[in-house]
Amino acid sequence: MPYEPPTHTVERSLRATTGARIVAGVDEVGRGAWAGPVTVCAAVTGLRRAPEGLTDSKLLTLKRRTALAVELERWVTAYALGDATPQEIDELGMTAALRLAAVRALEALPVRPDAVILDGKHDYLGSPWQVRTVIKGDQSCIAVAAASVIAKVRRDAVMAELAAGSGEYAAYAFGANAGYPSPVHKAALEELGPTPHHRLSWSYMDAMPRWRHLKKVRLSAEAVALESGGQLGFDF
Repeated sequence: MPYEPPTHTVERSLRATTGARIVAGVDEVGRGAWAGPVTVCAAVTGLRRAPEGLTDSKLLTLKRRTALAVELERWVTAYALGDATPQEIDELGMTAALRLAAVRALEALPVRPDAVILDGKHDYLGSPWQVRTVIKGDQSCIAVAAASVIAKVRRDAVMAELAAGSGEYAAYAFGANAGYPSPVHKAALEELGPTPHHRLSWSYMDAMPRWRHLKKVRLSAEAVALESGGQLGFDF
């Protein structure tokens, strides 16, 4: 399907309206997976012409995406990746885990960005970062599209390594599904139960009576305060 190539329009706007010199595009992958980390890439591209065919990673074939990621890693001015583990996702919730991964990526860049273009409509980064959210930014913004491709290829490789490793997780087919709920993945979960790489606080655990006892319940901020001896307006 034809698509409009991404541009530097948003980055130019940020430079003109805020005085930002270094602008990073940020995108995540793995938000909806049942297993594996959520991975965020921050990419700085400057205003150079993008490699041919750059777009949202989901619109590319596996072969093209893999080749393009190699090209992008050489082409971008700088990039860095940050992960939040399944355990951190269980403990913090997805929004806070996304922020954690994004901050790790941004702080790993050789130079701190003056502004960030964030894919989507929700600013999960917040202060002190100067953020511009862009719906479908991974299709319209060059830096975000580059981050999208690099993040996807890197996380897919991590999940494939889990599947290939010792063979312990081969039944889950992480190399094919990247931790998302494919039929093979679901069948392995039913039969073998979750691995240390699964997100145990997620609702899919409720549909597996045999393994439901392993589900983790994330405490609310109020409950954490109570458990740690904090006060919620009462003095006993």
